[in-house]
Amino acid sequence: MSDPEECIQHAAEVARQATHFDTSGSHEAAIYMYRQAAVYLDRATKLGLCSPAIIDRIQQYHNRANILENNEHQTLASQVSQERGQSELSRANFLLLEALDEDEAGNAEEAIELYSNAVQLCLEASKNESNSKLIEKLRHLADQALSRAEVLKAKETPIEEEGEGESQRTTKPQLQKVSPSRTIPPLGFGNLVDAQPNPKGTPKTQHVKKGGLQISGKSEYSKEELEVLRRTSNVNGRDYVPFLAIDLKEKFAFPMPFSDKDGLLTLAPKQKKNFARWARPEEISSDPKMIEVVDCFSIKQTCVSDCSFVASVAISALYEKRFKKRLITDIIFPKNRNGDPVYNPCGKYMIKLHINGIPRKVIIDDKLPVGHHGELLCSYSTNKNEFWISLVEKSYLKVMGGYDFPGSNSNIDLYALTGWIPERVSIKDKDFNKEDTYRKILDRFHRGDVLVTVATGEMSDAEADRAGLVPTHAYAMLDIKEVKNKRLLMLKNPWSHLRWKGNYSEMDQEHWTPEMCRLLNYDPKSAQSFDNGVFWIDYDSLCHFYDVIYMNWNPRLFSHTYFTHETWNAGAGPVRDLYNVGENPQYSLEVQCSGGSAVWILLTRHITEIEDFRNNKEYITLLVYKTGGKKVFYPFDPAPYIDGVRINSPHYLCKMVLKEPDTHKFTLVVSQYEKHLTIHYSLRVFATCPFSLHKIKNYCKHKNEITGKWSGETAGGCPNHPATYKNNPIYQIRLDADLHCLRLEVKAPKDVQIGCEVVCVDAKNTEANGYFSKKQSGAYRSGFVVMEIMDMVAGVYNIIPSTFYPKTEAPYFLIFHSSAPIKINRLK
Repeated sequence: MSDPEECIQHAAEVARQATHFDTSGSHEAAIYMYRQAAVYLDRATKLGLCSPAIIDRIQQYHNRANILENNEHQTLASQVSQERGQSELSRANFLLLEALDEDEAGNAEEAIELYSNAVQLCLEASKNESNSKLIEKLRHLADQALSRAEVLKAKETPIEEEGEGESQRTTKPQLQKVSPSRTIPPLGFGNLVDAQPNPKGTPKTQHVKKGGLQISGKSEYSKEELEVLRRTSNVNGRDYVPFLAIDLKEKFAFPMPFSDKDGLLTLAPKQKKNFARWARPEEISSDPKMIEVVDCFSIKQTCVSDCSFVASVAISALYEKRFKKRLITDIIFPKNRNGDPVYNPCGKYMIKLHINGIPRKVIIDDKLPVGHHGELLCSYSTNKNEFWISLVEKSYLKVMGGYDFPGSNSNIDLYALTGWIPERVSIKDKDFNKEDTYRKILDRFHRGDVLVTVATGEMSDAEADRAGLVPTHAYAMLDIKEVKNKRLLMLKNPWSHLRWKGNYSEMDQEHWTPEMCRLLNYDPKSAQSFDNGVFWIDYDSLCHFYDVIYMNWNPRLFSHTYFTHETWNAGAGPVRDLYNVGENPQYSLEVQCSGGSAVWILLTRHITEIEDFRNNKEYITLLVYKTGGKKVFYPFDPAPYIDGVRINSPHYLCKMVLKEPDTHKFTLVVSQYEKHLTIHYSLRVFATCPFSLHKIKNYCKHKNEITGKWSGETAGGCPNHPATYKNNPIYQIRLDADLHCLRLEVKAPKDVQIGCEVVCVDAKNTEANGYFSKKQSGAYRSGFVVMEIMDMVAGVYNIIPSTFYPKTEAPYFLIFHSSAPIKINRLK
């Protein structure tokens, strides 16, 4: 907006709306409109239209907004003032409810402890209370708890009974067990399976039903996998253990308010400027609830730099509301008998997040950061009494090291919240398929198969202001429609204000025809009245102004899955995968395809430090080869079937569609751009058909390295030159027993073409399958060759490294990797 007169007109219109909201009691909308009117007037002064009257009006608008804001905070504070002892009554009531659940489940010992805690809490609170009505409630609750506790204790007390002339002690039968009163939804496909040794006769490959998916592989973890999960349980200095079925019995009821043993979270700089205190929900609201309604429109981000997480929460909430399937509420504990998360006056909560390969439990208390005016300094719900948004955010940011969070992306955040498969699509990539991406999202979004967020890239301040967008910012996609051949998406800014100003914005009178408004049930004039950060944008504009589309896919689109957790040591193999991937982790994947099958492979690097988010230097990917599931040594021979792009996100997704009915065999190779550190990772395969996955083992545990040089007569060249080839260096090994595996590597300067040959001089059993008379490493290569021989027959073998051309003088390394110790002699 470059015309000062236009700014004045906009200011006048917005001010009229502010006055309307002010008089009607819609103070939050009025506050926003007063401040927006001041912004327009301030812009007019910067464009040259400056007068004392305008400056005075700017101040008036700010003053009125401040007065309304203070009144709102004072009203909220007055609502929070509770009768003395009310919080104790709430905790005692929660203790009683927990005790009743344990009682019904037949857990007498646990129930007695909870009943006793409720009685003690009520009695202590009654001593310090003057309100007779409240005292009566406390005593009534104490009587209920005490009477039931006494009944249980009587049933547990041993009594004397006479039997056959002697006294014997017996115990009366306990309460009849009934089904657990808390109806807890299943944990989902990602449960950690308790590690147990394989029963004798149990096949190594099983198909285990888990949460709707067939697990194609072993049903328990190896010791190595458990060690990986143990090591990566410590994130930012705190331990987050796997979420197990036993965690559904977590204790949430306490006589005193719960405080997290890990202490308070670190505040972000913007929070510190306005921070006044930590407060519990009962100090902020007179009627705190966990959830009033699961709704994306009530979610509001404040001063924490976690826009991608708030956008992820928003679309998870929208999914749950639209499809009536627990998604975000499934991860919040404690729950009531219907499985719904409940407010806990005792202040303890447990959130289940997918962190470093598996679901893990995160324990938090309910202390939230509050500003000088009583405002929450974290994301919150505009439904003033509900706190699920603030508490879910707190749990995630606890794992991430505190509110001072550098931010991630929605793929990472949505995976942590839901476990849905993350896919990243770069709009600016030359291979971006604009039409296919739109069609896929349009089709799958309305089926409930995918959650979508989009993110902007870097923008200048002027460009961002003109567009009404925020640079490097995440937006939740709430809807997608195709109307009258127009492709439109509804987005939400997590800030809950500041909207798109281009095509199909609320100010766009050209595109919002009466017919379009009717078809999309949209009223631009109503939208102009209050900015909640929600707007429509056409797909072409989105592709122009945004950089990335993040999609998280429902894993139940697939019928089969398998996962493994591994460590890749930094010292294994060369630093970069330029000439040798033989030391990289490799897997054999065999797919039983009946035609038209999808296979997705998710590689997830485990992250344990916040600095890894701030300055991530680890670039990972997955290479797929059509090599019959055999080990691969050369990165480009054969050429990869899928050559993954190395990215510094923790997640890399590889997708394959197999059209031909057949048994397809692949080799999967984990790759990095450069190996700096040892990494821990999870590899998970999803497929619409049966498959098997196993790690290709490195059988060669023994290593011998020899330094040599081709010079003078010993630079004999390749077998094409028989007269001189015989002069090459020759090394001999003698095998007294069959050798399961021998791998030979020859390294030389990059400009030298080299090869290697193994000749059998004598074999004990020439009829054995592993017998051969001669093997070669194949085509001569620049600076590096490798050959692996399986099941070598006992005997004597000569190894001859050579250059392609005779008289090529160069140093070399000859490296023997073997499954058993060997002795090497140089013959010439």
